[in-house]
Amino acid sequence: MTNQVLDNVMESAEQIAALGPANEELGRLDDAAAKLVRESGVIRMLQPKTHGGLESHPREFAETVMKIASLDGSSGWVAGIVGVHPWELAMMDSRVQEEVWGQDQDTWLASPYAPMGVLRPVDGGYVFNGHWQFSSGTDHCDWIFLGAWLGDEAGEALTPPQMYHVVLPRSDYEIVEGSWDVVGLKGTGSKDIIVKDAFIPDYRVLAYDKLADGSAAIEAGLGTLYRVPFSQAFPLGITSAVIGIAEGALAHHLAYQKGRTSVTGTKIKDDPYSLYAVSEAAAEISASRTALIENISRFHDQAEAGITATFEERAVGRRIQVQAAWRAVRAVDEIVSRSGGNGMRMSNPIQRFWRDAHMGMAHAIHVPGSVFHASALTNLDVDPPAGPMRSMI
Repeated sequence: MTNQVLDNVMESAEQIAALGPANEELGRLDDAAAKLVRESGVIRMLQPKTHGGLESHPREFAETVMKIASLDGSSGWVAGIVGVHPWELAMMDSRVQEEVWGQDQDTWLASPYAPMGVLRPVDGGYVFNGHWQFSSGTDHCDWIFLGAWLGDEAGEALTPPQMYHVVLPRSDYEIVEGSWDVVGLKGTGSKDIIVKDAFIPDYRVLAYDKLADGSAAIEAGLGTLYRVPFSQAFPLGITSAVIGIAEGALAHHLAYQKGRTSVTGTKIKDDPYSLYAVSEAAAEISASRTALIENISRFHDQAEAGITATFEERAVGRRIQVQAAWRAVRAVDEIVSRSGGNGMRMSNPIQRFWRDAHMGMAHAIHVPGSVFHASALTNLDVDPPAGPMRSMI
């Protein structure tokens, strides 16, 4: 089956790539870059057909994000993160879907999901306050998903904690300018968000537990795409971007090395050690791509068969996803370290892809500790850990 969105990206590939430096200079996606991402249709790939979406296979979404990221890391990162939000919105109350998409089906939502705010119950909903970091692509979004703890009447988080995802319009939050000053993925514009005493109608919140266990999709009467576990769907966009960035780094390395001669006078094409490193890195990055795509395809097939993924299966899926990212970036390090001093000049794109790849690895979704711990315990047939150790599995 043809992936029309990927075809659209290919038609605009030179333009997307050319805007990479402008995105970095601005500290957000250039308006022209955001327009190209929007017009490609990638943000609609996981959007429900009832609101103009494509309901694409998540494999196709991953492949498209990888391609965009191979052209420009920041554009791919924004596509991967913002592109997952329509998938979640499909599980929410029809009233908030109409608010977001009723006038414009190309409306984008930002995030983050980290619970850095508190919902205080009031009549008809909640009063919301908080401060979040890392809202990727937020300048080009008119709505936002924010993570929150449910609070009591005094605004103090309840114990045991209850996590929610909250949807707000642009008028209800502040984007903090100058809050995204980082070494990589500069063009994502992942700025801070502040919410002060915003009223949230009760239909604009979703309990995280329902999202995590799949009951939100079942209650909404949604089909296969939306029954893929959240712990597999949400990381997909992020890890796809990192692998795509690695593919971009490899492409720029190859282009640069093709005509390069080392300080010893040896042409790189005649240096067996450099050629070995190139092949090894290419194989590792390809393996990362294959692992991620096979992983999400397996969960999609399982959902299509009406089978609910177990905790062990989800833990293994997260292990595969995390390791795919680490494997790809380690491979990037191997080739960048063999690019020579001129490879690190700011005029050479490989250094930008290298910085973007490492910044992508700093995302919490790529921290291996608790994921590998939980996965190993389930493999040993030992009861998995409770509490935070189960986070995002």
